[in-house]
Amino acid sequence: MRLLRGLGPRGPVYSGAVVTIGNFDGFHRGHQAVVSRLLASGKSLDAPSVLITFEPLPLEFFAPERAPGRLQRLRDRVEFLRATGLDAVWMMRFGATLANEPAQHFVERVLHRALGARHVLVGDDFRFGKGRGGDFALLESMGRDLGFTVESTPTLADAEGRISSTRVRAAAQAGDFDAAARLLGRRYGICGRVSHGEKRGRVIGFPTANVRLGVQPMALRGVFAGWLLTRRGHTYPAVANIGWRPTVAGTEQRLETHVLDASPDLYGELVRFEPLANVRGEQRFESLDALKAQIARDVDAARAVFANPSLQQPA
Repeated sequence: MRLLRGLGPRGPVYSGAVVTIGNFDGFHRGHQAVVSRLLASGKSLDAPSVLITFEPLPLEFFAPERAPGRLQRLRDRVEFLRATGLDAVWMMRFGATLANEPAQHFVERVLHRALGARHVLVGDDFRFGKGRGGDFALLESMGRDLGFTVESTPTLADAEGRISSTRVRAAAQAGDFDAAARLLGRRYGICGRVSHGEKRGRVIGFPTANVRLGVQPMALRGVFAGWLLTRRGHTYPAVANIGWRPTVAGTEQRLETHVLDASPDLYGELVRFEPLANVRGEQRFESLDALKAQIARDVDAARAVFANPSLQQPA
C-alpha cells in the first residue's frame, strides 16, 4: 500500500482511481463495508483504490474542545487500512489551507487532477470544502463534467441502528467492551511500541510497559483490566492506566500497563492492550504512597476480573 501525505503533489498520482473519503476512526464494521465496496469497484473497473483520510481529524482542528476522544492512534488507523489491500491511503494534513479550500477546487485538484477519479464513493450526507459548501449533489454534478461517477456508501446497521464510531466510543466508555467488539468485528484495543519511561512504577513496586499515545486525546481514560498481547505471540493478564498521569504532573498521554504475576522485558516490542473491564476513572493523588496504595487495590480488582472461570484468552 502506498501512503501519501500532506495536501498532495502538483502532478497526477493515479489515473482512473476509485476513491472514498472519511475519518475512519476505529475502522469498525461500517468502515470495513465501505472499503470492501471500494475494492470491489476497483476490481470491476481494473482501477487503483484510494482512500483519503485526515490528520488531525477535521473537528479536532475546528473545535478541539468538542472533538470526541480517538478510538485509534494514527499509526493504528494506517495499519488497519494497510491490511485491507488498498492501493493507497492519502493522509491529508487538515489545517487552515485545506479548511479554506472551496469544494470545487478540492474536486478539481484532488479527485480530478491528482487521482484522475473514475468513481467516488461517499455518504449521501457527506459535506466538504470551505464552509461545508460541497455535498453529494455537487460531486454528482462535477462528476458528469469531469468524467467520474458517484455512489453512496453502504449503510451497515444492527438492531440498535447504524454502526458508527460514535456507538463504538460510547460502548467502550461505558465499559461494555463486548458491545464494542460486536460493532468493530474484533476486540477493541490500543496498540503501540513500548518505550522507556521514568521508572516510577518500578520504584513503587508496580513496573509498567509504557506506550506514548500522542497529543490527540484517546476515547478511554482511566484504569482497566485487560489482556496485553505482544507481536511475538504472548498474552498476559494486566491492569493498565490510560491518560495523562496527573499525580506526577504528566505532560503526555500514555498507556501504562502492569502485567500480573510476571515481569516480561517488553522494551521495544509492539504490544496491544485489550480492555475487558473498567476499574476506575483517572485520579490525582496527593503522594506516591497514596498512588501506590490505590494501584494495589487496582491490581486486586483486576485479579477479580480474571478470576471469572468463563473468561477466555483472546485468539
